[in-house]
Amino acid sequence: MEDTIVAIASPPGQGAVSLIRISGIESAKIAKIVFKGNKSKLTMTPRVQQFGSIINSKKDKLDSVLMTFFQGPDSYTGEDTVEISCHGGMLVTQTVLDVIIDAGARLAEPGEFSKRSFLNGKMDLTQAEAVMDLISARTSLAMRAANSQLDGRLGEQIEGIKNDILGILAHVEAYIDFPEEDISPEAIETIVERLGDLVELIGRLIDSAEQGRILREGLLVAIAGPPNAGKSTLMNAFLGYDRAIVSDIAGTTRDTIEEMANIKGIPVRLIDTAGIREVDDLIEGEGVDRAKKVIEAADLVLLVLDGSVPIVEMNDFIQNNSNYFVVINKNDLGIHDSFRSLDGIHASCEKETGLDEIADAIVEHCMSKSEAFGDDLVAVNSRHRACLESSRKELIKAKDALVNGIESEFVSVDLRCALESVGEIVGKADVEDLLGEIFGSFCIGK
Repeated sequence: MEDTIVAIASPPGQGAVSLIRISGIESAKIAKIVFKGNKSKLTMTPRVQQFGSIINSKKDKLDSVLMTFFQGPDSYTGEDTVEISCHGGMLVTQTVLDVIIDAGARLAEPGEFSKRSFLNGKMDLTQAEAVMDLISARTSLAMRAANSQLDGRLGEQIEGIKNDILGILAHVEAYIDFPEEDISPEAIETIVERLGDLVELIGRLIDSAEQGRILREGLLVAIAGPPNAGKSTLMNAFLGYDRAIVSDIAGTTRDTIEEMANIKGIPVRLIDTAGIREVDDLIEGEGVDRAKKVIEAADLVLLVLDGSVPIVEMNDFIQNNSNYFVVINKNDLGIHDSFRSLDGIHASCEKETGLDEIADAIVEHCMSKSEAFGDDLVAVNSRHRACLESSRKELIKAKDALVNGIESEFVSVDLRCALESVGEIVGKADVEDLLGEIFGSFCIGK
């Protein structure tokens, strides 16, 4: 980390203000080269904004800016950091960036600022991952989960598990160092009980992975049914704008259309599918095949039926997905007698009635798939889950070994493997390849 890095930290495009971030040992030196105070000489007083100009090597003024210096380790990266707020035009922002690079900085890689923050001990890996979760959060629940993780709540739980495993490991290895002292039945019973508690705790964290997936990726909800049932109208109603084409012509939707919606705080990936029916048209037939695949993969299927006409049997098309409920649409046109005995939510997607009931059913299904989104919101990701499952497996092996009287050396190996797996979650292990994978998915400038 000897290089001093720089990047545009604000979103690409034109805006009122752009933010350029510099981090590294030569941040202050570079700032003194490119920045000229309008009224006074530049001073590198931490956390004090100074107004001035960015100049090039010919002393030409390029832009009026505000410059702030953050002295390490009291900065986001733990290094000397300079942030420059310039006007938000694309050309002026790029010009300022180029001048800073000419002065000695290197263009940062994706996620390199957060990576340096981790390497400098400003945050653990769970907190670093939470940064990107917070940026990409689409609902208040997802934002709350990201903030909880960013505050270190998950990291604290993982550290607690680590310390418990270390304590048990120290106990077991004490008997290895002093073989003349056999482990008493009472000690074995105590250790087995502690291991059982750890296995249970890790299991609860693993169970939260599903709620983490939903918060990060969204609940996959397929809108399916026969042609002209009102599927596209339902999707547009939830989105609040006309995303899908609506017409009275059967087979208008021939491909899947996906959009993210915020339904009562739950991120939902709504997928409008082609009307399911037997067709001879090759293109429409491909749309029907795609619809069937989406139905099979969906977390939930909204089976939309036109309630104003005789019921259409759809059991053959949803038999591969038991997670569905029926929406009896077009109740403003009257309900056909064939629907009298069918359970479902009555709605008029065109008149936007029944939408609250549909939303409630989606949320209820989401809650059934995951732990309740309570105050103690923890949402582990797929990487955390894999590490936790590996650790739990090793702890169960250690527990069984103790119960079956297997030598302490083997128990110690299992415990060390469990400890290593847990350590990978917060970055307390040899994880160089892992760092590249995690921070490579970040946006540049973060």
